[in-house]
Amino acid sequence: MALPVSALRLTIAVVLLSALPVQAHHSVQGEFDLDDRITLTGTVSEVVWVNPHAYVHLDVKNDDGTVTTWALETGPIARMRRGGLTKQALAGKPGEQVTAVGMPALREGNNSIWLIKIAYEDGKYYILYPSPVELPAKN
Repeated sequence: MALPVSALRLTIAVVLLSALPVQAHHSVQGEFDLDDRITLTGTVSEVVWVNPHAYVHLDVKNDDGTVTTWALETGPIARMRRGGLTKQALAGKPGEQVTAVGMPALREGNNSIWLIKIAYEDGKYYILYPSPVELPAKN
């Protein structure tokens, strides 16, 4: 007995789609050094607000004048929304210097951190991960 054309098409589609790579959700512990902290200062070039995590792209000026873009990964968007945080709030004002504290990626050469705290020029800040990190007081 032959399969109807629609059933055959469905079977082929399921087989092809199941062969696509699946992006696994990773744990903070598996990707970032929980015992280390780094501080970055730069300007926000982009905020990517997509599930499961938002990313803040921070342009940091190096000592030699070149710029390195860092990816600052955050927690789940649903949790940030419940806390009242929006994409616009996270982006700050255009050109504004921000200071970010986070846990560096475990992979060497990976310019990313798990964002703990981000502070803006006007003194406003957001804590995005439970941690006893304190930023210096503004003068």
